[in-house]
Amino acid sequence: MKKFLWLYLLGAVLLLAACGSAGITSGGSNGSNGAESKFPENPNENLTFDKKNLKEIYLAGGCFWGVEAYMARVYGVYDVTSGYANGTTKNPTYEEVVSGKTGYAETVHVLYDPERVDLEKLLSYYFKIIDPTSLNKQGNDRGTQYRTGIYYTDEKDKAVIDKVMAKEQKRYDDKIVTEVEPLKNFGLAEEYHQDYLEKNPNGYCHVEFDSLEDQKVPSLIDPAKYPKPSAEEIKKKLTKEQYEVTQGSDTERAFSNEYWDTYEPGIYVDVVTGEPLFASEDKYDSMCGWPSFTKPIDPAVIVEREDNKYNMVRTEVRSRTGDSHLGHVFDDGPKDKGGLRYCINSAAIKFIPKEDMKKEGYGYLLKFAK
Repeated sequence: MKKFLWLYLLGAVLLLAACGSAGITSGGSNGSNGAESKFPENPNENLTFDKKNLKEIYLAGGCFWGVEAYMARVYGVYDVTSGYANGTTKNPTYEEVVSGKTGYAETVHVLYDPERVDLEKLLSYYFKIIDPTSLNKQGNDRGTQYRTGIYYTDEKDKAVIDKVMAKEQKRYDDKIVTEVEPLKNFGLAEEYHQDYLEKNPNGYCHVEFDSLEDQKVPSLIDPAKYPKPSAEEIKKKLTKEQYEVTQGSDTERAFSNEYWDTYEPGIYVDVVTGEPLFASEDKYDSMCGWPSFTKPIDPAVIVEREDNKYNMVRTEVRSRTGDSHLGHVFDDGPKDKGGLRYCINSAAIKFIPKEDMKKEGYGYLLKFAK
């Protein structure tokens, strides 16, 4: 009997270890070839924008590679493209512009959602990455093509720009030389310049990204919409297995749970609160026998805790509002997707098919149901 009990316990430990052996406390990489990116994550990647309500502004701030990457990471920005503004020739090329004979300035076209970020705040970030008192020079770059400038297409924006300029001037003894003009013309830069630092994270960049660390980014998923029920309600609504997993931190059996081999488009929500957790576009077959995901829909919905049970060091993951035990996260996931594997109990989640998301109140997350 003792021998049988010992073998049973050994089997249980091996089963748990099948969900990974290396414990971690933080996420993986975002750079190319698995290298960690030196740039902060883009808070706009998972947002849905109404293109009809977007506004635009054109900003020159020296080499457009860094300006583009920085402004794209200001919360509320839909898209940023690099190009050449307010010059005197037609269809300018990079070679012509860098000659300094065309009158063009390296400029980024910023499309933004005014309900998320207004022009005043957008410009305040712009001024964090330029020296507005430096004429035709930013970082190591010199020439009229590297001058600073704010070019507008809506005359109503001029008052806002003037207000920001006056406020910024108080910070400097020298006169600000940043141009403020209506946009005369703009030509897109060559394709290899677009998203240059995303494609070449070690490329030249005169811009510092530290000032983005303090920006307030609302959670994609509002926790107030998914309150935790009372202990009595939880016990009534859950099956025995769901209760043991979510409330007792139990682990279901591999390869015989509900969603381990489900790959239909949709999202997975906390079975206790309904809070969205994972999406079908991030689900993959890790061959461990449990649902596996490369990342949550929104990092904010996951709480990590160190788990030292069974003589292993692992990182437990729990839901934010429900405090439900979900599973564990490991660093043996696909390297091209960040290197993480969220190994989740089917009993802790509920699948919402794509076709049901709108009527179930999850229509705002349809873009993740692929």
